Amino acid sequence: MSMFDDEAPRKKRVHEVGQDLSLLSVDELSERIAQLKEEIRRLEAECAAKDKTRSAADALFRKG
Repeated sequence: MSMFDDEAPRKKRVHEVGQDLSLLSVDELSERIAQLKEEIRRLEAECAAKDKTRSAADALFRKG
C-alpha cells in the first residue's frame, strides 16, 4: 500500500510519438490508429468551439 493513497493512478499512455512500432501486431497498430483518430476528432471539436467563441468575441468588440 502506498503512502499516498489519495493520488489518482496515472493513465497508461496509449501511444508515444516516435515510439518503436516494430514489436506491435497489425491489430495493435490498428487499435492505436483508431484511438489517435478519435483524439484528433476531439481536438478538432475543441478548436472549433474555441474559434466560435473567438468569432463571437471579435464580433462583439468590433461593434463597440
